[in-house]
Amino acid sequence: MAQFSSPQVSHKLRLPRPPGACCKATTMASLSSSGKTAIASLKLSQGPWGSPELNLCPLRLMGSDPSRSFAVVRDSAEGTVVGENVDHNKVEDSSLEKFEERDFTGTPYVPVYVMLPLGVINMNSELVEPEALRNQLQVLKSVGVDGVMVDCWWGIVEAHSPQGYNWSGYKKLFQIVRDLNLKLQVVMSFHECGGNVGDDVHIPLPHWVTEIGQKNPDIYFTNKEGKHNTECLTWGIDKERVLRGRTAVEVYFDYMRSFRVEFDEFFEEGIISEIEVGLGPCGELRYPSYPKQHGWKYPGIGEFQCYDRYLMKNLTQAAEARGHSFWARVPDNAGSYNSQPHETGFFRDGGDYDSYYGRFFLNWYSRVLIDHGDRVLALANLAFEGTRVATKVSGIHWWYKTASHPAELTAGFYNSCNRDGYAPISAMLKKHEAALNFTCVEMRTLDQHEGFPEALADPEGLVWQVLNAAWDANIPVASENALTCFDREGYNKILENAKPWNDPDGRHLSAFTYLRLSPVLIEKHNLTEFERFVKRMHGDGRGACCFGERLIKTSTRVCVQIYT
Repeated sequence: MAQFSSPQVSHKLRLPRPPGACCKATTMASLSSSGKTAIASLKLSQGPWGSPELNLCPLRLMGSDPSRSFAVVRDSAEGTVVGENVDHNKVEDSSLEKFEERDFTGTPYVPVYVMLPLGVINMNSELVEPEALRNQLQVLKSVGVDGVMVDCWWGIVEAHSPQGYNWSGYKKLFQIVRDLNLKLQVVMSFHECGGNVGDDVHIPLPHWVTEIGQKNPDIYFTNKEGKHNTECLTWGIDKERVLRGRTAVEVYFDYMRSFRVEFDEFFEEGIISEIEVGLGPCGELRYPSYPKQHGWKYPGIGEFQCYDRYLMKNLTQAAEARGHSFWARVPDNAGSYNSQPHETGFFRDGGDYDSYYGRFFLNWYSRVLIDHGDRVLALANLAFEGTRVATKVSGIHWWYKTASHPAELTAGFYNSCNRDGYAPISAMLKKHEAALNFTCVEMRTLDQHEGFPEALADPEGLVWQVLNAAWDANIPVASENALTCFDREGYNKILENAKPWNDPDGRHLSAFTYLRLSPVLIEKHNLTEFERFVKRMHGDGRGACCFGERLIKTSTRVCVQIYT
């Protein structure tokens, strides 16, 4: 049997994954503490990057007699065998501590939403396979899900001509959601879909916008090589009348106002609970600093994206106002998309990021981001008065344990080791009483260290910083998972962040949105685990702890008593 010393046992609970996850080997053991037998499962499994993990959880058989004992034997030849009346004297000893899964009974109710597929509405603004979707939504409703999130794509609705809106497919979708008594989170998606992780459809920006871009490519974010990123419009044209006589923010406002008028009944009935306003690539408030289509690979530091003529003009004005016109330039020693910080003069320890010029540039770069959010959210509140608005901030966790935090800096978050880059964003959101939606709440730092130790990532530290920055600003905080999650291990990490243990102020997430509805999610074993997660998010208690026979190949043979 593999040996583990106490320091290697994390206080963070890990639970068995469902069939089909990356679990490779499981061992069961009983634990001893102060002369009493404490029962848990000990799981040694392949992590997402091939490294072993340790998992502990109490087991129970539903409906079994509390006085009965069971033996669980795992053998390479026989798989799993469950038998009764185990001899306690034959149960193997262990120096591991007793770990109990947290009971969420009576904890605050956190609504759970599920994102709909990206292509639920096609390019003709038609609802795709409505009956199949209705059936899937009925399944979600049956397990207690509160509502769904859907992207309202600018490139579909206003595809062909300025202010020529076609909402027909969304009307049919919203009616189905209303019929099932579910709520709606609606995303104003002013970005292109396709080319990013998880994108399975391609939805470009409106055709009339791309026609303008062919003649004036500076309407897009641009990198140092002059490559234009057509995923979204540069914030440099927020106040420039380059879109058939309208500024970018006027275009966004007209779109949002049209939506509000078109779906007035859904607002009045409370079906639409929140509007999330897209503020950049992937609908997130950030620069497109790590575009896959331009060759970026994890964990590259990314590149600054402000070389279009509109942002360069803005930078020149800022430098002249500071009295240093020669600062009107982007750092030329910041490496490229896939550089590491120590390879650059700007991001290395003691690098130019902390020089007088470096601080000026990073202040300007991050201020452009915040000002863009400020402008668009002000108009969103006008369009959706009385309905909560929100924006999504991406979880850029790689290089978080370095001094400069380069991946965050290129994305526009001035969060180097001597600054809090998320407090100014939270303050801007507070100004508009907007909620912050943050990603990567399911990630564990240990997994990142096992897979890419050189990335010095810390998603747990980043989540903690961002949540506290938002809570300190007294704004609602919601979250979503960054990557697909079907296992209890990921769900427990989400729960841990959603309802922090022993928080003296009782702070918790305002909502959680699951990424995303798929046939895999509603497979029986995955749906059972998801339903358990939903109940715990709702404060309904621990949920059912499932125990099923599973053939796991291992040479270890031990016994376990299972209390119920």
